[in-house]
Amino acid sequence: MADYLPFTRPTLDQEMIDGVVEVLKSGWITTGPQVERFEVALAEYFGGGRQVRALTSATGALELALVLAGIGRGDEVIVPAMTFAASANVVVRVGAKPVFVDVDLDTRNLRVDAVEAAITSKTRAIMPVHFAGLPVDIDSLYALAKMHDLRVIEDAAHAIGSSYHGKRIGSFGDLVCFSFHANKNMTAIEGAAVSVADADVARRLELLRFHGITKLADGSMDVSVAAGKHNMTDVSARIGLSQLARLDEFNGKRRALVKRYFDNLADSTLRLPAQGDDGHSWHMFTPLVPFAQLGLDFAGLRDKMHAQGVGIGRHYPAVPLFSLYRDMGYREGQFPNAERIGRETVTLPLFPAMQVADVDRVCNALRDILGAR
Repeated sequence: MADYLPFTRPTLDQEMIDGVVEVLKSGWITTGPQVERFEVALAEYFGGGRQVRALTSATGALELALVLAGIGRGDEVIVPAMTFAASANVVVRVGAKPVFVDVDLDTRNLRVDAVEAAITSKTRAIMPVHFAGLPVDIDSLYALAKMHDLRVIEDAAHAIGSSYHGKRIGSFGDLVCFSFHANKNMTAIEGAAVSVADADVARRLELLRFHGITKLADGSMDVSVAAGKHNMTDVSARIGLSQLARLDEFNGKRRALVKRYFDNLADSTLRLPAQGDDGHSWHMFTPLVPFAQLGLDFAGLRDKMHAQGVGIGRHYPAVPLFSLYRDMGYREGQFPNAERIGRETVTLPLFPAMQVADVDRVCNALRDILGAR
């Protein structure tokens, strides 16, 4: 059997490894000069004169973005019903209520008409997710937010390198949060960044990411807010710098692999995701499998694909059906598209080190398993 093909794998080359060794030898391994370099490089990559601050995780970035937006107890934040649980969990953690809206069946992004219908007198923010790297309808969403005086916190965890109407995600917008987790289009092992327009907001974020500390000119310090700790290490930042330098190459390879998936699966029984355009960075490729129609379930498909040396994932179950949110009153049937995606979605292998032949191998395995049904 050929080598096992996981559904994702980070690309770590010798230059990245050597860079980490240099940082370790330098003796400065926590937040320091590499983090500063990484933040500058990200700001230059995004363009638009943005302020960028690095953090330890996108979950932390989203939570701090909510704090920066003044979201708290009694407030409501609109969140897509199909996303990673962190998108909603952070709303609960700041004392607010996540209000779920359904997503489009093919783009997997929240529907702006559903957002409009969900706005109440308690709504303070909208948190769209650029699912799999495909930007939401940003113009319509921001127009709606402006009409109702709402903040927009973009969950761009999947969207580093994506663009909307020729402008990179992160080069504009309110509060835009990225992830550099090991499975993302570029990694820092763990890590995140927030892109904002205002230098004062960036300074506030610096306080929130490190204990609320301000260093004073005489060498002493002051603490002005009871903040936590979300600062990125120089080790992570050094990896991030090397990954950023190859990001466009990585995303170009992802687009080529996805094109092969579309070519191979065009006449299959799978429902394929929306193709988008060249601005789509393709963090994941997630077709829907009609399991009920085929007399199969995800676990059965996973095991059969594994036996053929191919790993698959499942991104994501509908968030309102988790017990935490059922306890808040959410029930099956409220978000039909998100629930169907949760039942039928399958994440196929997609990472830059893959070859076109690997895509063919995945598709052949799927045909062997699903075709028999």
